[in-house]
Amino acid sequence: MYFLLANLAFLDVSDTSINTPRLLWGLLSQCKTISFKQCILQRFSFLFIGGTTVFLLVGMAVDRYVAIYKPLRYLIIMNQGVCVGIVALAWLGGLAHSAVQIGLILQLPYCGPNVLDNFYCDVPQVIKLACTDTHVVELQMVFNGGVLLVLVFIILLISYAVILVKIRIHVTDGKRKALSTCGTQITVVCLIFIPTIFIYARPFKKFALDKVVSVIYTVITPMLNSMIYTLRNAEMKKAIKRLVSRILFSGRKLKT
Repeated sequence: MYFLLANLAFLDVSDTSINTPRLLWGLLSQCKTISFKQCILQRFSFLFIGGTTVFLLVGMAVDRYVAIYKPLRYLIIMNQGVCVGIVALAWLGGLAHSAVQIGLILQLPYCGPNVLDNFYCDVPQVIKLACTDTHVVELQMVFNGGVLLVLVFIILLISYAVILVKIRIHVTDGKRKALSTCGTQITVVCLIFIPTIFIYARPFKKFALDKVVSVIYTVITPMLNSMIYTLRNAEMKKAIKRLVSRILFSGRKLKT
């Protein structure tokens, strides 16, 4: 589990490093231009990391399923080779997903406007810059991105529902810890999938909340993921409690 969590943490850091520096640079320097090559590279990297994260979450659900349903054989089934294989498949899946999306974008002619209505190069805005009918490409993008997200999200919710039922009925020892682990992963899954489904699982039409949702899943969600998993650690909880109590105690001492 911790091997998979370490990879998820690396993906969160990578995800934040793709769009956030450009956002901050634009705010501080007022330089709001980006070359077409840089735009495509940013888009490829973001789709690559995002797709890998989605597939890795599926692998983490498999890990929890084995831990709950086959606890005595967990270390045998989820050995190092299997964990490395899950991570490798997740990266390959993210690479394939990104390559398809970028391939659809690059085949379009761009000869008209060059203003993106967002703080980074997102697929819906880039496609709108093409000087041709993009209806078919938009449908292909929705199918490759949005429909895939919805299907994976449903599969993950069903799998975690099955795991929770198993925990409630059969697990006696360590029930609270198992529920905490699954609850944490369900929270992370919802934080990742709900905003991205809102953006990519519909035709590319503008909504007032699009930019707000984009900030949520590109900046806030990766940060929250780390915080959520950190607060699950017993030692971190104890350290935070000690720090809070020390601050409160020192404040009271100064007041008296």
